Amino acid sequence: MNDAKMLEGKIALVTGSGRGLGYAIAHRLAELGADVAIHDRSQEAPAEFGEFADLDASAASIAALGVRAMAVTGDISDESATQAMVAAVESTLGPISVLVNCAGGDIAAQGGKPNPNDALGVKLEDIRALFDRNLIGTMLMCRAIVPGMMERHTGAVVNIASAAAHFGRDTEVAYGSAKAAIVHYTRCLAAETREQGVRVNVVSPGATKTGRFMATRKTDPTFMEEGYSLNRYANPREIANGVAFLASDMASFVHGQALRIDGGLTLYSG
Repeated sequence: MNDAKMLEGKIALVTGSGRGLGYAIAHRLAELGADVAIHDRSQEAPAEFGEFADLDASAASIAALGVRAMAVTGDISDESATQAMVAAVESTLGPISVLVNCAGGDIAAQGGKPNPNDALGVKLEDIRALFDRNLIGTMLMCRAIVPGMMERHTGAVVNIASAAAHFGRDTEVAYGSAKAAIVHYTRCLAAETREQGVRVNVVSPGATKTGRFMATRKTDPTFMEEGYSLNRYANPREIANGVAFLASDMASFVHGQALRIDGGLTLYSG
């Protein structure tokens, strides 16, 4: 994973990458030689938790690694917007060979976290917003990019789910359900692309120390330090390393799999 050129020649689009986990993934792919298009819902979105002044600043930080980089904005739950973003990236950088669907999150229709956020009380408008931001957005991005990969008989898709997709809980229910749907959609898409040589996998991170996580959660101080114990929060780069592996030729025979990067939080099959 320290081969500086292992992704050279790859062109990656990472949704939701103006800040946070998406940015960490985009940065890692660029470190490994990929040209990268970063995305967010608006130019201003990366400033929400003080990570970057705007999306152009995020892109400039990626370009400083010595690769080609560009920024696109748009609503991933809007089919015409996804198609326009893909056209812009491919006209500037070339055919997309790596798609990482990282945009999403447990965000209510009007912003913030849904309230209530349980199985029976979560508002219908919040359910629809969560499925749009997570499952529908992932599906539309795949629909816009994967057919071209199939025609070229090459490409890698890494969808981002969550540890919450793999066990039941009484909070963040719509979010967990949408992420579980992404895991299964990944398997279904993998069945469709297998003969064409396009690899599709999903990563399910555990709790990760992103700007948004730190600003919107009551965190446990004992989970903050990185040491020998895996009973802690992840560093974004730890998730990004798993994504980079799945995007690379090192994972050339890994297809239709769910990689849970959660320090052993979900220690059971399924």
